[in-house]
Amino acid sequence: MYALVALAPENAAAVFQLVTAQGTPMAPPQTVARKDLPGVVASLEQAHSPRWVWDRAQNWYPELLTAKVRVERCHDLALCQAILVNSAYAAGTGYTQQAAVLPPESDAPPPGVESVQESLFEQPSARRGWDLETVAAELGAQKAAIASSTHPSRLTLLLSAESACALVAAEMQYEGIPWREDLHRRLLNELLGPEPAGYNRPEKLDVLASELRSALDAPALNPDSPQELMRALHRAGIDAKSTRSWELMEFKHPAIEPLLAYRKLSRLFTTNGWTWLEQWVHDGRFHSEYVVGGVVSGRWASRGGGAMQIPKQIRGAARAEPGHKFIVADAAQLEPRVLAALAQDSTMAAAGRDKDLYAGIAAQGFGGERDMAKVALLGAIYGSTSGESGRLMPQLARMYPHAVGFVEEAARAGERGETVTTRLGRSTPPASTQWRAGQQSSTAEEQRQAESAARTRGRFTRNFVVQGTAAEWACCWLAELRRRLRALPPGPAATPGSESDRPAMVFFLHDEVMVHCPDALVEVVTKIVHDSSQAATRLLFGEIPLEFPVNVTVVENYADAK
Repeated sequence: MYALVALAPENAAAVFQLVTAQGTPMAPPQTVARKDLPGVVASLEQAHSPRWVWDRAQNWYPELLTAKVRVERCHDLALCQAILVNSAYAAGTGYTQQAAVLPPESDAPPPGVESVQESLFEQPSARRGWDLETVAAELGAQKAAIASSTHPSRLTLLLSAESACALVAAEMQYEGIPWREDLHRRLLNELLGPEPAGYNRPEKLDVLASELRSALDAPALNPDSPQELMRALHRAGIDAKSTRSWELMEFKHPAIEPLLAYRKLSRLFTTNGWTWLEQWVHDGRFHSEYVVGGVVSGRWASRGGGAMQIPKQIRGAARAEPGHKFIVADAAQLEPRVLAALAQDSTMAAAGRDKDLYAGIAAQGFGGERDMAKVALLGAIYGSTSGESGRLMPQLARMYPHAVGFVEEAARAGERGETVTTRLGRSTPPASTQWRAGQQSSTAEEQRQAESAARTRGRFTRNFVVQGTAAEWACCWLAELRRRLRALPPGPAATPGSESDRPAMVFFLHDEVMVHCPDALVEVVTKIVHDSSQAATRLLFGEIPLEFPVNVTVVENYADAK
């Protein structure tokens, strides 16, 4: 059963309708005031547990969570459309010509800020989207495309997992990471000095800036200006081509040490300093909006707060609440294992069975040198053809012809302007008209540029099939983990009138997930984390002789997980 949800014509109310799996209406559409929608959803969820169909989960689910209403399943039409319009599996279905124009995303601020509670209900005009007729038509077009695709079961799994992750993302945004503001401020004071007034630099940054000016003999230097900094470096005889840390470290000069220290602390000040605390930490939680499929390969991104890049310097401020622990799990060598599974390379699979994959590869052909094996394998996945990885590639190709051949073929396809596709059906966007025009070279210089552009696209497609399938595995992992956590019986409420004290996913980064868990359930949830990863592997690849292990750490402090 589906429950279609859309905006009513007057845009101050919502309209919903229950339909069968075949799209047959079970009752006439009903219109409710937007403020009454959470109660209606809660009632229908309890009575029917339908799959909620909406333009974008992010346009609807946050306000339900604010009203303490959660749903079990959904179909996010925008996320699914983004996959189907490019998927090679659906290329012959005619879906692209039928797809509705994507609705804009909600411009409401994230939950956790006081003004948000008002905007959810008092400013419905900010919540834009499709009407009910368009929702129904788009759902029908997507279901028809899946049914007539070359791999219906794979696409069904991908779209279901992607939609489930839309719920996960909204729930993580709502829950937030427990965050000790007092500890964060203490860390900032230790690293940067007292909080400065206005736009002034913190004390320790000022000291480093003075040291840098002195070492470069540039008393008026603004170290935050890349142009000024490069000119000062060149005047001092430091012939750097950029201000990247790895390049600066190659030079021996009194200015290098204070410059590197300044840049490190400056990043902390600008990205996770006192202003960041005021904007993103509320009621003891760090709330950031996650963007499912925000990267072309299907990886997540974040919008505001930098949740995908929490620096080690401040992870100590992420502390589990009393009576709780963080269960931090990350998939071990996920992309190399995905490559072995995609290529059906039994020799590489054997190298990773019951042990560290890189160590297994090293034992099979790199004299036990784990670092050497890692450089070679990551070079194959990311297309490194020079340096150490390029030197090791022939040996790797001899050992694992299926795995290396798989990514090489993906690279050649990209160079020819073709698309490549992940295991479940996410495909690269087609080569642009400009790229194709550039391949029609007539001069030696144009030929050189065309070859360079082709190689660049080949490196992209080489990695896409592996990274994209790894993102699908992670998506299935999250969906399974959410389902199993929701099946746990509710625990006692933390405080009178509050929600029950359940384990909750509060953070996700590519192949790492963090669960905030009551102490009494740590052992149970740890097993669920492992079981969910095994289920994700079976969903993607079936029963294969290759494991996708996850490393689990139970900590009170996120900094102790690494």
